[in-house]
Amino acid sequence: MSTDKKNYKDKKVMSIGIISKITGLSHRKIRYYEERKLIFPERTEKGTRKYSFADVETLMEIADQIEDGVQTYEIKKEMSKKQKEQTKNERNKMIRGQINAHFNIKK
Repeated sequence: MSTDKKNYKDKKVMSIGIISKITGLSHRKIRYYEERKLIFPERTEKGTRKYSFADVETLMEIADQIEDGVQTYEIKKEMSKKQKEQTKNERNKMIRGQINAHFNIKK
């Protein structure tokens, strides 16, 4: 199995119509969340948006937070914070792996 294959949840294969049916969100709301940089669909050559299952999960989290009265700028700030933490954790894991490989440390 190729290591560059995306996890199925991350493959951008669904149209905005399907996403709207799955989430119950209107096309307009989904586009608004994209404008606010809360979600990042891919675009085909003709400009059609494509979404993933991970995007569905993100949209549902956003919708729940909006329903609870959280503002989009607060959601974006929290998402950015989580992304930075995830990047930091991935970097630390990679460094530990390199150190373990360098010193031939086995787990």
